[in-house]
Amino acid sequence: MKRIILTGGGTAGHVTPNIALIPRLKDLGYDIQYIGSYNGIEKELIEPFGVPYHGISSGKLRRYFSVQNFTDPFRVIKGFGEAKKLIKDLKPDVIFSKGGFVSVPVVLAGKRCKVPVIIHESDMTPGLANKIAIPSAEKVCCNFPETLDSLPKGKAVLTGSPIRQELMSGNKIAAMDFCGFTADKPVILVIGGSLGSVVVNNAVRASLPELLKEFQIIHLCGKGKVDDSLKDTKGYCQYEYIKDELRDIFALADIVISRAGANAICELLALRKPNLLIPLSAKASRGDQILNARSFERQGFSMVLEEEELNETSLVSAVHELYDNRGTFIDAMRNSDQQDSIDTIISLIEDAVSGK
Repeated sequence: MKRIILTGGGTAGHVTPNIALIPRLKDLGYDIQYIGSYNGIEKELIEPFGVPYHGISSGKLRRYFSVQNFTDPFRVIKGFGEAKKLIKDLKPDVIFSKGGFVSVPVVLAGKRCKVPVIIHESDMTPGLANKIAIPSAEKVCCNFPETLDSLPKGKAVLTGSPIRQELMSGNKIAAMDFCGFTADKPVILVIGGSLGSVVVNNAVRASLPELLKEFQIIHLCGKGKVDDSLKDTKGYCQYEYIKDELRDIFALADIVISRAGANAICELLALRKPNLLIPLSAKASRGDQILNARSFERQGFSMVLEEEELNETSLVSAVHELYDNRGTFIDAMRNSDQQDSIDTIISLIEDAVSGK
């Protein structure tokens, strides 16, 4: 039996692409093992799939000053030792890493144990964890054409991001019943990120009087971000988070307003949903969402509205422009080369196992 170790964690974005690969790997007869941190979000997300989970010590490699910078290197060293022991015990044929700091000791240990490693980089430019891990990898998958120039030649492969296949089979009627919507107005889906963006939430709610004249709105606003004063607003539904009904809601949505996290926008590409991206400000991040959004804009997949330019007037104007030109965006996404991510990545995994 072929055996693969999946690794990645710290955020849901470092786990969900691994989850998207699991059904195909099982179909191909792989024994799947997962290495993550002791109690990270990855443990909670992976366990429902019946995949054996192995926790290791993990430390964050920070670019800024923190007292933990003096202790976390020891956690990373400990994690390397634990990963090395696990790899020797499990004897995998290949390791696939989705990134995050917990993946670094796993990738380095894989290289030490002479196990082929494939890495996936979601963002336009590699994060610090993947920068450390790339020299130990045989192949590096990426989402954006521009990223190919940032990666070693011969290793880089433009794959796009693996998308959970259940998202492709949504039911519009089920979503309409779930939200209590009618068929006479188009639907906007607003995704403010897993934690919920206060800036996006506030702008959407301030724009409701104008937007609800022509649209119905499903607002995924984040944990603790529901506005009780708007609960009875006709044509407006708000939820902290949606899991089982998400595929139906995607099917119902005519256009989407979203943050520009790499996995989120790759889902929009796969589903061919015209979208307005509001990337996280560079003041609050390393600027990767801005780069992601601008790449999708250049490829004709998205419109972009910078957070600094976001207000009621600019949002309403952008929504109308997006909806009026939605066919152009759908055509561009339909012609993208990044539609078969799972097949491409599985092919790389199979080649690594066979020694090609």
